[in-house]
Amino acid sequence: MIGSELDAAGVSDPALREAYRRCRMLNAAHGRTFFLATRLLAPHQRPAVHALYGFARQADDILDDFNPDRGAVERAEQLQRLATRLFDALVQGTGCGADPALAAVVHTARRYDISWNLFDDFLASMRMDLTVTDYPDRPALEHYMHGSAEVIGLQMLPVLGTVVPREEAAPYAAALGKAFQLTNFLRDVDEDLQRGRVYLPADELAAHDVDRDVLMWCHTRHRTDPRVRRALAEQHAVTRRVYDYARTGIAMLAPGSRPCISAALTLYSEILDRIESIDYAIFSQRASVGTARRLRVACGGLIRAWRSRGAEPAGGR
Repeated sequence: MIGSELDAAGVSDPALREAYRRCRMLNAAHGRTFFLATRLLAPHQRPAVHALYGFARQADDILDDFNPDRGAVERAEQLQRLATRLFDALVQGTGCGADPALAAVVHTARRYDISWNLFDDFLASMRMDLTVTDYPDRPALEHYMHGSAEVIGLQMLPVLGTVVPREEAAPYAAALGKAFQLTNFLRDVDEDLQRGRVYLPADELAAHDVDRDVLMWCHTRHRTDPRVRRALAEQHAVTRRVYDYARTGIAMLAPGSRPCISAALTLYSEILDRIESIDYAIFSQRASVGTARRLRVACGGLIRAWRSRGAEPAGGR
């Protein structure tokens, strides 16, 4: 299957084909919902999405490797080396060495004219994770999410294609990336606490008499304090509004890409449904969408994707 996708994408160089294969393996192993949605794209689009995921995963692994012998300074240096190699390859035109994720993402960025600045903003937010463990307010969190989530949507946009000028669709693509990350923040409060991080605005938590100590009490006892439940419900409502805004941008995408993004939005937003249905008991269980439901959404999306590809004109923005 991957061979036919690479053929459709016009990737013929053996080393580059292997680089894309490695990125696809990373997506399949670690991004289950995202990978499933990617299957709804046309074959020629999929390798680029895998490459973008593979690069993001490489940076994320630097941060989340729990090896106690690797401190913040070493991780920062590793991220800087990654940023330098990407800049040299993408802007200066040097080689990528033996790094498959880098080779694939550089090829993708050149093919789709994805700006270096988007990758630079992404890596800047990754560096923040080395030193920033709390966010005092919404603007501070928004600053982090621009690089960690919104730019992912913006990187994806030229691959997906649009029926309007790209800059018109950009705010909605950015919002969808943010909605996905806000969903993860809610679902993973307990897991993030174990890493010493809280990705919820401190002032909005404080309005419900919640701080890090209260969250740690919930983590230790595997219980959701009523104050925390109210705070999470408020964050839940904020995230819903971001999804509502992002959803209106799907019609701006190329018809063949809409089923993929619609399926991803549906499945991620249903994680919010699950958080609400378990009454915010996120310290004792993980909110997730079942395999059967994911497959039903994917099958429906696949039918719509086939139909749209048959009706979509050649070319695109």
